[in-house]
Amino acid sequence: MTHQVPPAIPELPGSGSDSGVEQGDSLEIPRRIEVPGQWRGVSPKYILVDLIGAAIFALVVVAVAILWAVLFEQAWQWWVMGALLVAIALGAVFTPRRIRSIGYQLRQDDLLFRRGIMWTRMVAVPYGRMQLIDINRGPVARAFGLAELKFVTASAASAIVLPGLPEQEAEQLRDHLVAVAESRRTGL
Repeated sequence: MTHQVPPAIPELPGSGSDSGVEQGDSLEIPRRIEVPGQWRGVSPKYILVDLIGAAIFALVVVAVAILWAVLFEQAWQWWVMGALLVAIALGAVFTPRRIRSIGYQLRQDDLLFRRGIMWTRMVAVPYGRMQLIDINRGPVARAFGLAELKFVTASAASAIVLPGLPEQEAEQLRDHLVAVAESRRTGL
């Protein structure tokens, strides 16, 4: 039985002793990946739409807790309701910053999408891989003239939902992406 020796791992640039970094020096690590280009954000009205959705959910939680208390005469549901309301309130505090972190960028070969504060998600979807571009309008968003665009690709993990777009911008973006995606698919 012979043992094979794995090939040597190449040294990464800047990791050797000649990298110019002395032991004890700290390297500056960027906090956010910067991508050149013009980012487009969602409408500021979407903050209010999201807060209204949270308030509706809070009202449902309170109604269920009251109904449970009347029907079963137990006290533990008040603790659950309180914990849920605290979680909803904390979510509402971070809503404006979370909404401002949502953005997209139309590049030459793909659509770049980002969202998130602590856990940032950045996805590049090649135009030729887009299979469906759908516009959804919920009742609250529709009242504010907003819509969400949903991009579906062959990969379930890369489904992207871009919320809070003005209706006209969502329709123009959908039409543009459908045209570009169709031209890219015919070129495959």
